[in-house]
This record gives sequence, structure tokens and C-alpha cells, in this order.
Amino acid sequence: MQFTKMHGLENDYIYIDTFTQCVPDPVALSRVVSDRYAGIGSDGLILIGAPDASAMADVRMRMFNADGSEAQMCGNGIRCVAKFAIERHLASRNPLRVQTGRGTLNVSWSADAQGQVQEVSVDMGLPILEMAKIPAKIEGFSPQDQVIGAPLSAMWWSFDTDSSWKQACGYEAQVSLVSMGNPHAIFWCNDVSQVPLARIGAMIEKHASFPQRVNAHFAQRDSSKRVIMRTWERGSGITRACGTGACAVLVAGVLEKKLDNNCELVLLGGALRGEWAGLGHSVIMSGPAVEVCHGTISKQLLEKAK
Repeated sequence: MQFTKMHGLENDYIYIDTFTQCVPDPVALSRVVSDRYAGIGSDGLILIGAPDASAMADVRMRMFNADGSEAQMCGNGIRCVAKFAIERHLASRNPLRVQTGRGTLNVSWSADAQGQVQEVSVDMGLPILEMAKIPAKIEGFSPQDQVIGAPLSAMWWSFDTDSSWKQACGYEAQVSLVSMGNPHAIFWCNDVSQVPLARIGAMIEKHASFPQRVNAHFAQRDSSKRVIMRTWERGSGITRACGTGACAVLVAGVLEKKLDNNCELVLLGGALRGEWAGLGHSVIMSGPAVEVCHGTISKQLLEKAK
């Protein structure tokens, strides 16, 4: 089976063309190829194939986390899907229309003189703020409520036996919940480097408030035009970047009057540009897409995915 490894701001995935290849069990395959010691190594698996007739799209994207769970969308992944599809002549439209679990999204791209796609901008759609649609359940809020800059009680953190990190990082004791087709919880603090994300992120992901688990982000406002963030991605753990998460942080920051409508979102793997004009408008995310290598998955590795 042929594969390509690509990354958006070091958020890396294994990409497989299912126009020409069959992947009988993508859940198992994602677990196997994502293993950074016994596999290829990635944050997950993305399949690029023919869209459903009703989707009015050029290609379809399916994304699986490293643990095999399927996610509705991946902001860094969709930029790489566009690069893959355009450079391999699977499609040529600009903007490209990509079917995702979030619906069909428009992806604009620019290429150099050699036809290599360099920069990609994605219309990520409207942010989802209604708690029931995220989905989330937090005491004191009804299913129709928005949770933006909402205080969290000490009881919410009952899973955390060592809270000394909160003072160290300047945690603001509140949360914002935003879905970009997948659920995100945003926590603001003064210094994201002081957050023990490997420990705290895993517990937030599986907190009882989130029936489908959640992506957890700690965000540090550098200025109204720049925010630094760290991400724990459900099903994958700490990742170098998260495109949908960056969009969610932008939305929360604008609604909380911490960020301007157009700002730089700095992640471990680099920076994205985010634009959001406010309620009723789509979030626009722009950033790079990079091809790392391509090759053949061995029969021995495929056997493990059966």
C-alpha cells in the first residue's frame, strides 16, 4: 500500500489515496501506522478519496486519530489534503471543495511556478457555540447556552490532586467551549509553558462534561493580535499544532474581547493566521502544507492492521 507523509505545522499524518487503493479497516491501520516506534509515526491517518454524490465536492477526506477514533475535521490535515489532491491532479478547482465530517468546505490554494502548493486558506465554516451541539454538559448551564469565559468551580477540577500549576501558569479559572465540527475547551493563562499538559490534558479530554471527549487548549494572550497556545488533542495526546483548535481559540478570544478579528495563532510547530468577523461569519484559517516523504507500507505492517 502506497502512502505519503505530510504535515501542517508539524501536525503530521499518513495520507492514503483511496481513489486507487482500498483500506478495509482504517481504524486498525491508523493505530498501526501512527506508532512512532513500530510504525511510520504520525498523529493519525487521513484517507483521500471520491466524495459522495450529494456532497458537491471534488474529494473526500476522512481523518482518524492515532488511537483509531474518527474525527469530523482536521484543520492542518485539510490543508495537506488540498496540496495532495492538486499536485497529484486528483482535482484542479480553486477553491477546492473537500467533503469532511463537518460538511463540504472551500479550500483556496496558491502554487509556485513548479506547481507546488505553498499556502492554503480554509473556510472552516461557522463556529458552533450551543452547548448541546458541542456536545458538553456543565452544571449550571442549559443545553442551549453558550459557554464563553465561564467560571469553573473547584469541584470541576476534582480529578486534579495537585493544583499548584494553576498559580504557576496564572490560570484564569474559566473555560470557553467552541466546536469547529469537533469539540474544543479553551483555558486562558499567563504562561502556557507552566501547564503540565501531559497530565492535565489527558484528564480534561475524558472529563464527564464531554460525552464525546474534547480537545483541550491552554492559550496565552501575547497581544490583541497574537496568541500562544498549547494543545492536547483527543485520541492523539500532545500535538505540535491543531488547526481547528486554533480557530476555536480565535473565536473564544474575539468573544471574550481578548483578541482582534485577525490575528496570529502560535503553536509548537509554527504559526497560523486566523480571521473571524464575528457571529454569523465563517472562520478563515491560513497556513502551510508540507510533504515529508512517500513510500510503501510493508506487508508485515499491514498484517498488524487486520
